[in-house]
Amino acid sequence: MWQPSSRYPDPAVVSLDPRFDRYRLANAAVERLHSGCRWGEGPVWVGDGRYLLWSDIPNDRILRWDEHTGQVSPFRAPARYANGNTRDRQGRLITCEHQGRRVTRTEYNGAITVLADQFEGKPLNSPNDVVVKRDGTIWFTDPPFGIAGWYEGDKAEPELPARTYRVCPDTLAITCVDAEAVGPNGLAFSPDESLLYIVESRAQPRRIRVYRVEAGNRLSEGRTLIDAGPGTPDGFRVDVDGNLWCGWGMGSDALDGVRVFAPDGTPIGHIHLPERCANLCFGGRHGNRLFMAASQSLYALYVNTQGADWGKA
Repeated sequence: MWQPSSRYPDPAVVSLDPRFDRYRLANAAVERLHSGCRWGEGPVWVGDGRYLLWSDIPNDRILRWDEHTGQVSPFRAPARYANGNTRDRQGRLITCEHQGRRVTRTEYNGAITVLADQFEGKPLNSPNDVVVKRDGTIWFTDPPFGIAGWYEGDKAEPELPARTYRVCPDTLAITCVDAEAVGPNGLAFSPDESLLYIVESRAQPRRIRVYRVEAGNRLSEGRTLIDAGPGTPDGFRVDVDGNLWCGWGMGSDALDGVRVFAPDGTPIGHIHLPERCANLCFGGRHGNRLFMAASQSLYALYVNTQGADWGKA
């Protein structure tokens, strides 16, 4: 049974390199905000409402945690087996949905706009994770994980290779930007958007690749930045200094939680959780609270940094 630490600094937050010391708060501890999910994913902070949304894929729902009350309530159910979530530059919710094999946008009035559900006349596999660039384009990964069985979507045969795509929000034109990553999963841009990182979740061992972004819309010079070894990277986010905060784990006390890497790929810190962490995001009033969707639970930790997109339009 997990118990919050009553000691400061929290022994669950560990420096692996002196570079991580500046990001630890001596009097902040890991908090469990909710439990009872089957597989939590895709957290996104909604600052104007002071709440967090995240997906509980097998339960086919998106949940809402309210910062004011600490209460959790359904935001959308059914949710078409939603996975990754983010917001566009107008604050609208962008969601990857396994059921229907599509990426959608929730309009201000609650209407759902389909942004992408096919490529070259064939249905997508099961869009997994999504980010929005400052020019408004939507970038998402499309592995077949959500159609592999009946647990996180509807079982189906893939008709396209696993790839990463870019969508123009005005024309809805979709472009394949990468077909190299094996089992593309989480993705994130560097703070200046000159680099894109993609998790290869079906490589052996699992890896995080980095690409140079050319002319704002093409990828080049792909290479392995991080060899995960026995770890399992899933979703991740980048802070204002370019560090990668990665959902991590493989069912052991040593690995489960969040692994933090410097921009050069060196592991510098680890946040130990009693569950494998699937995905995370920065939020809170000042963008310095890390929210972690970890298997059956939602955790949070205040840190001494902010998400790369904090305060940027």
